[in-house]
Amino acid sequence: MNPERPAKPGPTTKPHRKNLFASRMAKTPKSFIREILKVTDDPRIISFAGGLPNPDLIDAAGIADAAGRVLAAEGRKALQYSTTEGYLPLRTWIAERYRKRLGMAVSPCEILITNGSQQCLDLIGKVFLNAGDPIAIERPGYLGAIQAFSLYEPVFCPITLQDDGPDPAMLAEVLERHNPKFFYGIPNSQNPTGITYTGERRKEIADVMQKTGTFFIEDDAYGELNFTGRSPQSFRQLLPATTLITGSFSKILAPGMRLGWVVAPVEVMEQLVIAKQASDLHSNFLSQRIAYEYLSHTDIDSHIHRIQQAYRHQCDLMQAEIKKTFPASVRYTRPEGGMFLWLTLPDGISANEVFDAAIKEEVAVLPGTPFYIDGGGNSTLRINFSNAPDTMICEGIARLVRVIRKLGK
Repeated sequence: MNPERPAKPGPTTKPHRKNLFASRMAKTPKSFIREILKVTDDPRIISFAGGLPNPDLIDAAGIADAAGRVLAAEGRKALQYSTTEGYLPLRTWIAERYRKRLGMAVSPCEILITNGSQQCLDLIGKVFLNAGDPIAIERPGYLGAIQAFSLYEPVFCPITLQDDGPDPAMLAEVLERHNPKFFYGIPNSQNPTGITYTGERRKEIADVMQKTGTFFIEDDAYGELNFTGRSPQSFRQLLPATTLITGSFSKILAPGMRLGWVVAPVEVMEQLVIAKQASDLHSNFLSQRIAYEYLSHTDIDSHIHRIQQAYRHQCDLMQAEIKKTFPASVRYTRPEGGMFLWLTLPDGISANEVFDAAIKEEVAVLPGTPFYIDGGGNSTLRINFSNAPDTMICEGIARLVRVIRKLGK
């Protein structure tokens, strides 16, 4: 064979076999955000569409120093296989963090380290769900959870999210009629709306669920990002036997490290460990060791406080620009933390039309439709404020308001 002549391409015809893929794949939506991010890859586009942390707040130098210390001291151990449950000192640190932040007792044996909190959702789906099982979820709900759970073919029972949290009467009706395996929610700075459940609403939800066997899956990815620095009560403190918590280092360290965790009662943890063993044996052990080394030598409270203050400033700036320039008929949430605002457009303006027109104006937003498992949301937008500097926030909002005013004519 002439080494300079390229090899002939292989056959390109599609296989003739029918039903090649599992039926569940047809019921599992693509990640809408990932598809949109392809469109917004153009550097000229100001993107409010994703959910990226502020890159200036990732302590790359500190993480590099921690990595160097780990590799110098115990490099071969850190690069070896490890236990499924995860690095014990890191799990102990997480347990101590719950005690310090929430006054909540958690044992390291109740903690499983995962590849980001998204894997928590996949593992929960694996161990809880058979095809056709009902589950309750906020409406609008986190589309990453919708995608993860859809793979296991459940029946979704949406619970309307009000300004202070889920509608307890609707939840009570769903619990009575459908007896769902679990209710998945994000009580702190909910994605996509930014809403934080009030203390009173948390107690109402807990009272409704107390009499059932339904688990509460508490996604706490944004719990450390409250602008006031306060830490609202966890559902584990209200429903200790039937609450699972998912957590993440992506928002306070770095998303590229792909480290999350799930807190679960021991009997549930046993099943989660088995499911994880079948999936990937264990999470990235080197990342676990680096994370622990970093956390052990860093004033993490000061680091998180800087993140909180920066996000509060970015959120306030975006709201101020919206209030100053948008039509009064545009409504928006006022988050206590997190990374997102939720906009409701004036009557007659479609979120998908806004998205298409905004791309032409070189600004990207996320239509609300994929957050509604039962349809709806065509007048809503999710806007991220954490990943844009001040000048881009101001310019991006100026571009967006031109689109909305033009479509509103």
